[in-house]
Amino acid sequence: MSDARAFPRREFLIETVRWTGAAALAGVAGAAAGRSQAPQPHVWQLDPDLCTACGNCATYCVLDISAVKAVQFFPMCAMCDPCPGYFDLGHVNRDTGAENQLCPTGAIVRTLVAEQGGVPRYEYPITEELCIGCGKCVAGCAMMNGSLYLQVRHDRCVNCNQCSIAVACPTQAFRRVPADQPYLLKKKAREVLRLQSAHG
Repeated sequence: MSDARAFPRREFLIETVRWTGAAALAGVAGAAAGRSQAPQPHVWQLDPDLCTACGNCATYCVLDISAVKAVQFFPMCAMCDPCPGYFDLGHVNRDTGAENQLCPTGAIVRTLVAEQGGVPRYEYPITEELCIGCGKCVAGCAMMNGSLYLQVRHDRCVNCNQCSIAVACPTQAFRRVPADQPYLLKKKAREVLRLQSAHG
C-alpha cells in the first residue's frame, strides 16, 4: 500500500517540477522578448557639423567642469606650424608660453613629431582632464582642417533628462544618440575614414 501511494506522489513531484521548469522558461523567454522590444537607451551628443564652438558647453553644463571635451581627429590634422587651434594668432610670438596659447587651461600639448623638407610637423593631443569644453581651439582649428571638435564624454556626462547645454545651444547641435554608439564624427572625418578603408 505504501508503494501504491509513493508512485502517485513521485509522479506528482515529477509533473510539478516539469510544469515549474516550463513556467520558468516561459518567463525567461518573455523577459528576453520584452527586453528586445524595450526602447534602447539614448545619451546626449553634440553634432560636430552643427557646432559653432560658441563657448556655451563650458558654462551651461550642470557639472563643475563640463562633460563636453575637445577631441582631436588625427587623420585630418594638418600638423600645422603655427596651429590656429593652439596659438592665438594675434600674438607675434610663436613660443609655447601660456600667453600665446588659445586654450585657457593648457589642455593642448604641442609635440614635434617629424620634419618634412625642413618644415616641422606637430601633433596637438588634448589632455581631457584639463579641457573645459570652451571650444576656443575648435574655432581656431576650423580655419584650417577642422580636426578639433567637441564631443560629450560619457565617462563624465550624467545624461540629464533635459541637457542644459542642449537648451542653450544656438544651433541645436545637441541630440540624443543610441548609447551603444555614443560618439559622432564630423562628415569630413567620416569621408577620411571611408577613403582610408577603400585604400586598405
